[in-house]
Amino acid sequence: MASFEEAPPGDAKAGHKIFQSKCAHCHTVEKGAGHKHGRSLILKRRFLEAGREEEEPGSMVDMWVWIDIGPNLHGLFGKQYGTTPGYSYSTASKNIDVIWEENSLYDYLLNPKEYIPLKKKFPGMKNPQERADLIAYLKEATTS
Repeated sequence: MASFEEAPPGDAKAGHKIFQSKCAHCHTVEKGAGHKHGRSLILKRRFLEAGREEEEPGSMVDMWVWIDIGPNLHGLFGKQYGTTPGYSYSTASKNIDVIWEENSLYDYLLNPKEYIPLKKKFPGMKNPQERADLIAYLKEATTS
């Protein structure tokens, strides 16, 4: 696997387009913006109270709840994985020793599941130019 030092020069404008198509549904980059949230149907083991007419007392119900889907990436470079304030990380995520820099991000973007062995939905980016462009954009957008 080629390193970031061997990557082609990145183009932040092209990286912005990549961010919009592959990352913006889960992440934000603006300073002060919140984390991205989504809705998920989660089975809550919540038993209905006795006396409710819609269901039998003691039956369980499904509930829609908001879940975090991606942290705000502002201030990404130099930050340790799993430490963004206000974002809910798993215990396993909090114990991963990765500092986000160009090299670590370049490797992560190639194969996220191999780089950080957690359940990730992001499939990775095989094209070195796209990875370099996205890093150029993130470097610009997350530090201003």
